[in-house]
Amino acid sequence: MPSADSGLAVRVDGLRKSYKDVVAVDGIRLEVRSGECFGLLGPNGAGKTTTIEICEGLTDADSGDVEVLGMRWPTDATRLRQRLGIQLQDTQLTDKLTVRELLRVFRSFYREGRTLDEVIALVGLEEKADAQYRTLSGGQRQRLALGCALVNKPQLLFLDEPTTGLDPQGRRRVWEIIAQFRGAGGTVLLTTHYMEEAESLCDEVMVIDHGRVIGRGSPAELIDSLGAESLIEFSLEHGTPLTADVLASLPGVVRVKLGESSAALHVRATHESLPALLELLSHRGLALNDLRTHRPTLEDVFVSLTGRHLRDN
Repeated sequence: MPSADSGLAVRVDGLRKSYKDVVAVDGIRLEVRSGECFGLLGPNGAGKTTTIEICEGLTDADSGDVEVLGMRWPTDATRLRQRLGIQLQDTQLTDKLTVRELLRVFRSFYREGRTLDEVIALVGLEEKADAQYRTLSGGQRQRLALGCALVNKPQLLFLDEPTTGLDPQGRRRVWEIIAQFRGAGGTVLLTTHYMEEAESLCDEVMVIDHGRVIGRGSPAELIDSLGAESLIEFSLEHGTPLTADVLASLPGVVRVKLGESSAALHVRATHESLPALLELLSHRGLALNDLRTHRPTLEDVFVSLTGRHLRDN
């Protein structure tokens, strides 16, 4: 067992799990440092949920070693449950109980934790505190599920697809709650389908496909590992009287694609090429009609690693 100051909230080594002839998890190894947000990224069926459920003590592994907060499920289950918060991918709660009643039920499972009012305020459900579960919107139900996971003031929070099905506003509200939890020193292990979510929340990301790790690192490190180019697209008010040779001579430009009234520059570093482009346009008295930039994202990383988009089957 690691010491309390090992700095690791979760350690998984050589994890394997099969269901008949299907290998769900194939030798996964990961380490989650205390105080960080660690994301498991991959398509449906990649092994993300199985991995997190084994860490949560909900599923038994076929082989491998799992330590959570320096403890193991076979010997330390009671202590672990007091210190963990878990939001499942699909949480079904009793329709006729109110928000406050449901939180009271979950709070009764723990020796210590937050007051009901504290949890209700934390997840922004003050106006729905006495509303029955069946009357809540999808986003409100997700926030209530997160509140149930936070009611014991956990040290480590497991989140399985925490914002699936939410609109952008609901998704960002959940992100704020997660960020607040981390700001208080909490650790998060989550699975997600959303690239923007992983880039926004996660200190480190592990990309899983067919039960195996195919990439890991911070979002920035994974993006940089592509060696991919950024893109600057622009159009001018009266066409583009600039030649490809002139644009290609700008600092950091790798290649140029000219259209009838627009141009696209593939560049190594936007912060070098963009100021030079703007200076060139100003010097020649050319007015911009439109300007857009695109940098490589985790979606680009995933396509590079797997040859398909995240949502592909």
